[in-house]
Amino acid sequence: MRDRQNRLKINLAKSAGFCFGVKRAIELAFKIASSGKKVCMLGDIVHNEKVAEQIRKAGVKKITKLSPAKGRILLIRAHGIGADVIRRASGLGYKIIDATCPMVREIHKIAVDMEKARRKIIVIGDKEHDEVRGIVGQLKAKPLVIDGVNNIPGSIKKIKRAGVVIQSTQNMDEALKIMRKLKKTIPDLKFVNTVCRPTRIKQREIKIMPAQNDVMIIIGSKNSANTRRLYEIAKSLNRRSYWVNAKEEIKPEWLGGAKKVGVTAGASTPASTIREIVEYLSSINA
Repeated sequence: MRDRQNRLKINLAKSAGFCFGVKRAIELAFKIASSGKKVCMLGDIVHNEKVAEQIRKAGVKKITKLSPAKGRILLIRAHGIGADVIRRASGLGYKIIDATCPMVREIHKIAVDMEKARRKIIVIGDKEHDEVRGIVGQLKAKPLVIDGVNNIPGSIKKIKRAGVVIQSTQNMDEALKIMRKLKKTIPDLKFVNTVCRPTRIKQREIKIMPAQNDVMIIIGSKNSANTRRLYEIAKSLNRRSYWVNAKEEIKPEWLGGAKKVGVTAGASTPASTIREIVEYLSSINA
């Protein structure tokens, strides 16, 4: 092991781990599961395998499609879901309990209000992400979803009046690049920056930490979009940045010659996983 003078310093980001919306959704899931009622969910409560398994063991059943279910509870997960799905579920007999993040619900409201004002809705976000699908599912007309500054379709030239919202966990800098291009083309453009506060705080930290540490460890599931963005930002600033979901994935050689290692975690990463990794890093003789 290192001597005291040369001990590896672990710097944990203040914002690492659960955000308010994720914590609220998980607590609600456990509370409902403890009621003894039949509870199911279309997909996982959040994008983290460990959390999803804990929810399943608590008694919340994961389903892939709706079927007649009188007396059964449908728990809406943190990412939200389309309004048509909720209507269909209610018609099939489900009691709806909504664990959608309040900040995501606010995006739904903003998008609906702008559509009512006869604006073409543009969503900046990952086309296949659950949150984006939920936003799209609130609207009567099909919105335009843009997932990158190089993927803006030529069809925007035909749009005269538009409203723009952003997936809550998008990379702020990349989203603003898209906005600048849209402003040059669409004459009447209303933009609401709906990147949530926890995401902004995490991204501010990850722009600073890579320069302050020899190595960066980003913790989170590989299907977590917000974790992927933290990793991408870190990697662009410090090539010795690594994305892991468990302590077993860490290779001691990553820390060779390092004196300081920075650690952060996505919004769906439980505190227990962060703690295990920090303790493991502390024990490594790099």
